[in-house]
Amino acid sequence: MKKHTLLHSELSYLVATLGHTDEITICDAGLPIPEQVQRIDLALTHGVPSFLETVRVILSESQIEGVIIAQEFKTVSPTHHDALIRELALESESIGKEIAIHYVSHDEFKHRSAQSRAIVRTGECTPYANVIFQAGVVF
Repeated sequence: MKKHTLLHSELSYLVATLGHTDEITICDAGLPIPEQVQRIDLALTHGVPSFLETVRVILSESQIEGVIIAQEFKTVSPTHHDALIRELALESESIGKEIAIHYVSHDEFKHRSAQSRAIVRTGECTPYANVIFQAGVVF
């Protein structure tokens, strides 16, 4: 049995096979997921698992060098947005590297997420609680 944080087999495989600049999307329960993109559906019920719980686990197992966030997240759901920014700051401090943050419109975000290696659907029901992680390298 895997000893570390990430026990979900599909997520563990995804993280293990990411290359530099590969992207994965972590999304709320409502983001449309294109058929051609791998869907890893974690949603059990409203809020389970939460967006932030999922972000924390993915960050604990993968090296991230940049994120893409919808501009609307900052204004429509500021509490969740600020919590995500705090998690990214903690991660940046932990790894000793800056994590670049880029904002785009929600429409552009949806278009960009279609290029992700996978989209991880959470049970989050907070508007715009979505992020695209860009994989970095550990060296």
